[in-house]
Amino acid sequence: MAHLGRLLVPLAALVLLLWAVPGALGRRSNVRVLTDENWTSLLEGEWMIEFYAPWCPACQNLQPEWESFAEWGEDLEVKVAKVDVTEQTGLSGRFIITALPSIYHCKDGEFRRYLGPRTKKDFINFISEKEWKNVEPISSWFGPSSVLMTTMSALFQLSVYIRTSHSYFVHDLGIPAWGSYLVFAFATVLSGLLLGLCMIFVADCLCPSKRRKPQQQSTKKPSPEFSQPLKKVEEEQEADEEDVSEEETENKEGTSKDTPQSSLRQRCVGPSSATDKS
Repeated sequence: MAHLGRLLVPLAALVLLLWAVPGALGRRSNVRVLTDENWTSLLEGEWMIEFYAPWCPACQNLQPEWESFAEWGEDLEVKVAKVDVTEQTGLSGRFIITALPSIYHCKDGEFRRYLGPRTKKDFINFISEKEWKNVEPISSWFGPSSVLMTTMSALFQLSVYIRTSHSYFVHDLGIPAWGSYLVFAFATVLSGLLLGLCMIFVADCLCPSKRRKPQQQSTKKPSPEFSQPLKKVEEEQEADEEDVSEEETENKEGTSKDTPQSSLRQRCVGPSSATDKS
């Protein structure tokens, strides 16, 4: 009997352990997971978002407090979420995450950086007492939905794509590192040339060359409204030219008549002057 009693105690403890572990493992977390595809849900309602990395010790220490705070989400009417920056590089680019863990508060599309203590009580007070109103929101220029941050997100995703492509070339295909760099250099030059050609084509369509404009203007016929005044001006010019030509002919005729008379006078004056001297 004594042996049976000793065996029953460990068996009962084992049964309790086996019954409790599945319940603990199957417990549903109240923390939502945000990705590059569903991040736009942040623009509606009130949110608290944590940016973390699995290898970060400070992030690991924050996880129990963050999970406990998420259990109060329904009572506080706030949604608690987290973002893994190692997998969601686009979101880390949208928020310019430079330190881990980073916490943001969002209320109807306005984002604020949380810089207070990182305990469950402080998180609850930040929401319940509306301490977030004392924090200046992020400018719309640097908001995650702005054009600038969208471009930054694309650059972050491009950098990850280049890194994975480089590792694929070197490790999987066996290409040397300098060969991978040459591939990326050629792709960069080619993309730059294509982009330049596209910009020249667009500029030529929007701002055509000015050389065509004078040719088009020279081929245009004058409108009938301006044709009549032009004809009158031409007629007046022709009349003036005729008057000038008539005056010139009269002057020539007058000079031609005067020349014989003057010659006769000189001839008459010549002998008389000679008789006077004698």
